Amino acid sequence: MGKLLIFLLCISLFEGWMVQSVPYDYTASIKCLGSPIRALYKGGIIENSEFNSGLTGWSVPWGVTANVSSSPSGNNFALASASNNGQPSRSVYQKIQMESDHHYSLSAWLQVSSGAAVVRAVFKAPNGAFIAGGATVARSGCWSMLKGGMTAFSSGPGELFFEADGRVDIWVDSVSLQPFSFPEWEEHRRLSAGQARRSAVKVVARAADGVPLPNANLSVKLLRPGFPFGNAMTKEILDIPAYEQWFTSRFTVASFENEMKWYSTEWMENHEDYTIADAMLRLAEKHGIAVRGHNVLWDTNDTQVSWVKPLDTQRLKAAMQKRISSVVSRYAGKVIAWDVVNENLHGQFFESRLGRNASSEVYQRVARIDRTARLFMNEFGTLEEPLDVAAMPSKYVAKLKQIRSYPGNRGIKLAVGLESHFGTPNIPYMRATLDMLAQLRIPIWLTEVDVGPKGAPYVPVYLEEVLREGYGHPNVEGMVMWAAWHAQGCWVMCLTDNNFNNLPAGDRVDKLIAEWRAHPEGATMDANGVTELDLVHGEYSFTVTHPSLGSPAVRTLTVDASSSAVEHTIDIKV
Repeated sequence: MGKLLIFLLCISLFEGWMVQSVPYDYTASIKCLGSPIRALYKGGIIENSEFNSGLTGWSVPWGVTANVSSSPSGNNFALASASNNGQPSRSVYQKIQMESDHHYSLSAWLQVSSGAAVVRAVFKAPNGAFIAGGATVARSGCWSMLKGGMTAFSSGPGELFFEADGRVDIWVDSVSLQPFSFPEWEEHRRLSAGQARRSAVKVVARAADGVPLPNANLSVKLLRPGFPFGNAMTKEILDIPAYEQWFTSRFTVASFENEMKWYSTEWMENHEDYTIADAMLRLAEKHGIAVRGHNVLWDTNDTQVSWVKPLDTQRLKAAMQKRISSVVSRYAGKVIAWDVVNENLHGQFFESRLGRNASSEVYQRVARIDRTARLFMNEFGTLEEPLDVAAMPSKYVAKLKQIRSYPGNRGIKLAVGLESHFGTPNIPYMRATLDMLAQLRIPIWLTEVDVGPKGAPYVPVYLEEVLREGYGHPNVEGMVMWAAWHAQGCWVMCLTDNNFNNLPAGDRVDKLIAEWRAHPEGATMDANGVTELDLVHGEYSFTVTHPSLGSPAVRTLTVDASSSAVEHTIDIKV
């Protein structure tokens, strides 16, 4: 037979499969609404979650006056008047019974009596500890959603309340608290990862005349996984073959730890040197590793190269524009992304010198030079710390909207970069924050994942939890770890020793890589020339052998999320 046709029909892997527990609700809103939406999970374990029965189930703290009020549309909500004792303003609170080894998913809608204020959700755990569950900027005149949560490691009575600094009345509505056992949470994560990262592919082998090839043999090889997973890379890789082999055999994307930063490429004014960054880029290209451009500018004061700090306004602006033109023009089309103004929520160096729109103008300049790369707003604390007021999700959203709305910036290819430097991770808060930022409708990456402190015995376990949570969220499109190797030691988290033998954290990473790339390596077609395969998204080589073929027929195919809605026909000449 002179020609073989392979028809690939991708169908939903999990069609007809049902989760036995309560499904996780990814609903979130970053808008300030005239009326709150209904409580998720019908309130979960919260009694009287929408205050339709007055304050039943709720308690009022000492020094606070509270009542239930109604909006003109008939919506009921709790109103807690500000305390006058100089302490944070408090809302009504509810006593709850918590169970050990459960994640608690929290949501609530909040408003304040005047202006705007940061309102925090706080849990009192069964052991008496106070745990931050999330925060948002609540405003007067509209309702803002807070989404977060916490993990209980012991059973017993607890409490949930809301508080704000300063004297404001706190309005609360549509409160929900849904518990999930650890196995239930993991099952949600597994299901979500399966739906987002895999597809079931029906392979039909037929001859050119349409006759099936019964009992044909099919071999399958994953050439490149579709989900970008990588690590920080250092210049030492240029001189150590063992480092190169270890890195390139595992990762498909890299960020240079320091070598592309301004203080590395122009440590002396007007003396640029890209030698090391160029060599690292060539090495990455040789191995098919994509590179993120890290970074164009850094907005914190202590990361500025020494000669930049004393420049006056005009010289600083000229130096900044020269830097942008130099680095972005050099690597445009060679990097897949730029961290444009790094950490511009915690840092304000350029804004303090050049005005509040400094970041917005930099994004515009970068977008004009490199029209293909994604432009990330890269920040720490947003995903890791529920009480990081500078970088909380609502402030991250506000800053990104400011950049996007700046005249001339409409349509630039923005993306969310979450550095993800964790201590003890609050996994429900992490998922809730991803839910909130997903409402921006742009790509989300975890860009610098690590877990500290250095050498702590629980680091490998927490690292696996964070990576699984990122991989399992349907809106995360890539992850890069911040575990760059140095002979003198890693910054926070090491994956290998100095002989590039895995440490426990490295073993966890290898286990996940193997799991995320697992796929059937071969199959035999049935009597109709058909087989079905569960495939992780990525680029594959398919090889078909059959007695009627003179030689094996080989084709490459990319399986991705769109495959489930498209029938692929591959024409293989033999």
